[in-house]
Amino acid sequence: MATENSNADGFGEVSRVRGIAFEYLSFGASVFGLVALGVLLVYVAIDAFDLANASPAWLLTYFLTLVVPFLAFCLYSADDPEVTRRALGALGGGLVAVAVLFTAIEALVTPIPRLNWQLAYLFVVAAPVTAYLAYVGSRGRVGAVGFGLLGRLVGGVAIGLAVGTLFLVFDALLWFLAYTLGVLPAVGLYAFGRARDEARARTAAAPVALVGLVAAVVLRGVVATYPSDLIIYLWTVAVPVAAAGAFLVADRRSRTAGAVVGGVPLALATAGGFLAAGAGLPAPTVLLALVLTGVPTAVYVSRVVDAGEGLAGLGLPLLLAAGVVAGALIVEALGVPAPDPWLDPSYLTEAPSRTPTEAGLYPAIVGSVIIIAMVAVLSFALGVGTSVFLEEYTPESGPLGTLTRILQVNIANLAAVPSVVYGLLGLGLFANLLGLGIGTAVTAALTLSLLILPITIISAQEAIRSVPDDLRRGSDAMGATRWQTTKNVVLPEAMPGILTGTILALGRAIGETAPLIMIGAATTVFRAPDSLFSRFSAMPMQIYTWAGFPQADFRYGVVAAGVITLLIILVGMNGTAILLRNRAERGS
Repeated sequence: MATENSNADGFGEVSRVRGIAFEYLSFGASVFGLVALGVLLVYVAIDAFDLANASPAWLLTYFLTLVVPFLAFCLYSADDPEVTRRALGALGGGLVAVAVLFTAIEALVTPIPRLNWQLAYLFVVAAPVTAYLAYVGSRGRVGAVGFGLLGRLVGGVAIGLAVGTLFLVFDALLWFLAYTLGVLPAVGLYAFGRARDEARARTAAAPVALVGLVAAVVLRGVVATYPSDLIIYLWTVAVPVAAAGAFLVADRRSRTAGAVVGGVPLALATAGGFLAAGAGLPAPTVLLALVLTGVPTAVYVSRVVDAGEGLAGLGLPLLLAAGVVAGALIVEALGVPAPDPWLDPSYLTEAPSRTPTEAGLYPAIVGSVIIIAMVAVLSFALGVGTSVFLEEYTPESGPLGTLTRILQVNIANLAAVPSVVYGLLGLGLFANLLGLGIGTAVTAALTLSLLILPITIISAQEAIRSVPDDLRRGSDAMGATRWQTTKNVVLPEAMPGILTGTILALGRAIGETAPLIMIGAATTVFRAPDSLFSRFSAMPMQIYTWAGFPQADFRYGVVAAGVITLLIILVGMNGTAILLRNRAERGS
């Protein structure tokens, strides 16, 4: 049967040349953009870590003690002779090619500032080959175990620091009462209902939680004596996390194994918290970082040991730690001059200063973490709720259908409004009209949430529309209500797409500066905020301020360290969201 095609006459003359030319132009544009961004990041990294002053002997030492063992681990995991030949060929051939080409350019064309052929080899050849082998190695069982363990160690520390940062602005005493009187009884009641199949117990969990939260608010000003912050975080965070880990392992193996997996990390974290308190360190943050690292790691190791496959991968963290220690010892023993990086622990824990060597980013890091956490919660809840209502509950025809289409057109237009306009809206609505304060964290979070809300809504709508109608009709045929169909069928299927849109939106929010300037956020603060209504600064604001300083050390080293810190936090945040999205795609 013939098929009508309105575009049948619109293709014109068939030509492979134009298609090939378009393909290569598209490829060239992509490569040009990636290379330009790569060159920028290379120079930022060189300035942040002072690699321009790194001696070739220092680079060679850490290449042999850290990079080469890691590459060997990846090749062992890949267990593919062809991959090994390609990697060795790229490393060896790239060494000769980069050295010859770099020397020729400097001799015949022009000197390349702050770069030598060793650094060029590191960024042009060694880094891409390492990334490729890490990808190939992670597909093997040994590599998957090693990277899984490494991810839990790094991710646990990052989450612990983020949670500790959030508790800086929230009332720990109110949280203690709310957890004790509301959260814990409600969770216990719900778990009892699930275990005994008691519907009334599960239903009563929400009212019990609400009553407990109200009681906590009332008692907050009445109760005069509270335990210390360390005890509060031990009771409300560390013990529940350890109990959850113990329950998971006990359900799979035995109660004894569960007690060991949950108890040992909890004991070590408690000891570390008290030792930190004695040493003058932030004890609650140390406790949270240790328990949120130790318990997931112990559960993961227990699961790997039970499976009995890829056990050699558990040695990857030790391999990397040994490489760092061996490199440091060799450098120290041989007296090799080491670079003096701007991005060091003091940079992350100190306040800003007018002296470049004493400048720190800590208050701005805390401000950015608090703001982005609030933006993530607000934009996700409001965006998903709005998209579900527009897609699942509003009619497609009639007056309400027309109103819905008008709303959707306006939402799409709001996504293109300049960010400075949202800043003016936040200044007038949240800061002045509602009285939430000029330059406060809550005003900034609400303003940035409005900024990315259209993007979140549009992406969530597209994800919900992609769910096949057959699934909805099947759920309806089984007697499910619209809410049950939405909760159990539509949202689980659409969740990967919703999370993808949320990741992109949060990436825009964390780097915005114009709305923060409009609402009066401080360019520099010298102490971290202690409440949601404190004046704060954010990393983009602080970096922008340093970029205007006359000293070259600020405009290169300190600013570059700030950019790298911002990128690390952004990549960590996106990585966590991507991990959750991948788990949602697998249905686990």
